[in-house]
Amino acid sequence: MIDARILVIDDELLNLEILLEYFAGETSTEPDAVADGESAWQRLQDPGRQYNLIVLDRMMPGLDGITLLRRIKGDPRLAGIPVIMQTAANSAEQIREGLEAGAYYYLTKPYRRDELLAIVHAALADAEARDALRRQLHRHIDALHFLDQGSFSIRTIDEAAQLASFLAQACPNPDMVVIGISELLINGIEHGNLGITYAEKSLLKREERWREEVDRRASLPENATKGLQVGFRREGGVITLRVADQGKGFDWQNFLAMNPERAFDPNGRGIALARMMSFSSVRYEGCGNIAIATIDC
Repeated sequence: MIDARILVIDDELLNLEILLEYFAGETSTEPDAVADGESAWQRLQDPGRQYNLIVLDRMMPGLDGITLLRRIKGDPRLAGIPVIMQTAANSAEQIREGLEAGAYYYLTKPYRRDELLAIVHAALADAEARDALRRQLHRHIDALHFLDQGSFSIRTIDEAAQLASFLAQACPNPDMVVIGISELLINGIEHGNLGITYAEKSLLKREERWREEVDRRASLPENATKGLQVGFRREGGVITLRVADQGKGFDWQNFLAMNPERAFDPNGRGIALARMMSFSSVRYEGCGNIAIATIDC
């Protein structure tokens, strides 16, 4: 059964052959190879073709990777497709340009098969999680936009998804807001209450064991009573969300913006994405265990 159709774009035929060989053992994916940007754009415009992921070469003659990426992110029908940018260069400025254009996943040539598949699986999992959150939005009543104040307590990742979709219905543009709320709640649970470090999450994501480890730690006696306290307030045309965990905090200043140094990791972009896509502002208080996000309404 094919779970993901992937458009692979590279002007070097040898690279395309290598990529197709890398995907050959992946029975759940179906790659579609294209050798130039214009041909890729035509395929993306074909309503009969639906892709779940794009692997895009940055340097191509004619329509280059960055220009094609901007076209993709400017098309509402395509904007939600995750894009992995392939590049032979790793300069901070070029990576920042790609991040700003919407390439939140990176691979540096040459790379191994396991590196490619780890990023592919992480990108697909992130996209599926976002889609699941949006589907949950429709389960809640429209009257939630009358909500002015509320306090909530959750413990698990599943509860975080339910609460995020619930609170998003009380906000303008819920399809985008739900992603940011979910990121703040999950960060508070995994990094705060459960103590999973950035490096540990990177390894767990690459080994596809992240959810397994989250559930394991959540079941430990020392974490049994740890909860996430979430406050919601609408006042003066601004919605304020307060998310407080019971962790030791973190150096949050380095995570508010897309950092080129983390572009090649399968994690580490959630807070920056939330700030860019969902909220008017995000700040942290205390030792970093209290997140305050605002939404203009």
